[in-house]
Amino acid sequence: MSEPTSPAARSAADAAPAALSGSEHGASLPAAWRWQMVPRASSALGFRLACYAAMIWMSLWAEARPAPSLPDAVLSHVPYVEWVDRYNFLLWSLAYLPLLGVLLARDPERFVRYNVSTGLLSLLRGLCVMATGLGPVRGADVNAGLSAETRSRALWEVLSPFGVFARDSPHLYLTKDLFFSGHASTTLLLALYLWRDRQLRWPALVGHVLVVASVFLSHLHYTIDVVGAYAIAFSLFVLREGEVRRIVQ
Repeated sequence: MSEPTSPAARSAADAAPAALSGSEHGASLPAAWRWQMVPRASSALGFRLACYAAMIWMSLWAEARPAPSLPDAVLSHVPYVEWVDRYNFLLWSLAYLPLLGVLLARDPERFVRYNVSTGLLSLLRGLCVMATGLGPVRGADVNAGLSAETRSRALWEVLSPFGVFARDSPHLYLTKDLFFSGHASTTLLLALYLWRDRQLRWPALVGHVLVVASVFLSHLHYTIDVVGAYAIAFSLFVLREGEVRRIVQ
């Protein structure tokens, strides 16, 4: 999904301005190029959503398996803040979605690549959740033995915005989707994709730091989940984009 596939798309890509290779000045793209990108952007979003749904299915499968909780030397010194826990998904949305929209407006090509990368990240996360089997950070393992029927119903609850924001479905059904942190990995990956835009890199970095802080204050993940998120998200970015030298300059 990373390269134009038709001759017309390749021609449009050749004619696209320098904003595609670096949108430091927020250069606007020609209207023709934007319309060329609509099918690809839609396909990338569809791919990402399908991968996210697969990750939720894998996480719910892991919820049904009994798992031990772990000691955590960092969390034992971090206070639990109930309101941060209650609104952590909203905080992630506010730090993440506006910047994702700006990326689409400024650099549709990079938006496509980011969403494909995030889809792959979701699949990796689901597989890691299934493989590791960590118990809840806080509280009892209430979802051990979750039936297939309940998992099927929970899948739609977690995928539904109404279920997420009105019925708090992630807190009910996702207590063991731990390694690695989706909050940390998605915001880090977005910051990496935005880094070459000087106007957006710092808002993305600040948003990422606030999200990671909320993860610790809500005791949403173990420390190793956040460390793993950095390792896996950064490795995926390097494999997909290979821009480490440009980032560190």
